[in-house]
Amino acid sequence: MTIVAIDGPRIILRPFSATDADEAFFAITPNLTRFMSFDPPPSRAAFDAIWQAWLPAIADGSDLTFCIRHRDSGRFLGLAGLHDTQSAEPELGIWISESEHGHGYGREAVKVIARWATAALKPSSFRYPVAEQNLSSRRIAEALGGQVVDRETHPKYASVIYRVPPVASD
Repeated sequence: MTIVAIDGPRIILRPFSATDADEAFFAITPNLTRFMSFDPPPSRAAFDAIWQAWLPAIADGSDLTFCIRHRDSGRFLGLAGLHDTQSAEPELGIWISESEHGHGYGREAVKVIARWATAALKPSSFRYPVAEQNLSSRRIAEALGGQVVDRETHPKYASVIYRVPPVASD
């Protein structure tokens, strides 16, 4: 599966590459990761090992990590994921740099990925796990018609699992 770019009204998503690593590493803060299953990597070398492990799955299309950038300025906004792409219910994931919160970039990115994946992969639905207390991410799922279908407990937080229906083109 070759993906060059996925365009949104204000953003562009491209498969993560080495050129995105510096900006991504510096954006992963303790506050940002409070609702994520991982903590900030302890060093740039540790982060390099993480993102380098993503590349084979991106290349074969089984697990996609995208860098989100502002369409006009190219400014780094965050990362988005479409995981387990070959399943009937791929998983959506998103994080937006703290400095970019509050502008709707996360909602736009998830919608753009879900719309692209609906056309390209024809899933029955999407799985979207969210920390119960992460109201911003919960609003993203709900704006896309997501319904809570399960709950999970993780070491850092309790989560709800949304089932998001396929997203048609506008």
